[in-house]
Amino acid sequence: MKEYTTENFNFDFLHENLQNLLIEVDDNFKELTKKDFAIKAYYYVRDKWPYNPYRFSLIEEDWKSSLISTQKTGHCLDKAIIYISLLRSQDIPARLGLAKVKNHIAVEDIVEKFGNDVLVPHGYVELFLNDKWVKATPAFNQSLCEKLGVKALDFDGEHDSLFQEYDLSGNVNFMEYLEDYGTFKNVPLSYMFQLMQETYPPLQKSGVDLGIVLNLAAL
Repeated sequence: MKEYTTENFNFDFLHENLQNLLIEVDDNFKELTKKDFAIKAYYYVRDKWPYNPYRFSLIEEDWKSSLISTQKTGHCLDKAIIYISLLRSQDIPARLGLAKVKNHIAVEDIVEKFGNDVLVPHGYVELFLNDKWVKATPAFNQSLCEKLGVKALDFDGEHDSLFQEYDLSGNVNFMEYLEDYGTFKNVPLSYMFQLMQETYPPLQKSGVDLGIVLNLAAL
């Protein structure tokens, strides 16, 4: 379990940037129970960084929570990484989960460009609270969900909070989990890129490789 609470290259929670975020989560974060902190940090990450799926870095150095936290927006993986760092800073075991999803929210341009509605990789968080692992996805901010007519995901620290299956009408499907690739103690960038190449032939044909930043909308 220690490997999910320690600082590493990606989850560098001792960095000043992350330490400053703790105060933004709650001025008295040190007085909170682990469950209360996990809940507050979830909503903080969910709504502080508006969801933006179009920038995807293939540079290892960019996948540090201290750097990601300086961005004004973030995709599901960015926000999962920040959340994991905040959790680990409070000795709450947390790890990154990767999945393949269908009908991912607000990525119409990417769907049109790649010819399908499968999105890879989708990131979520597994955290250990009250003697069990629970899943949380702080990807989609409240204002975006309101705009799209879908309920924002809540998290109570006890039950999995993974995805919105339908919109508020209950008739329109928004997301479906197709495959889970497991959980990781760090960010497996090479593996994530491999998954993207396997899923999106146009990406493979473009000659894109590790070491650059992708603007997915421009491919």
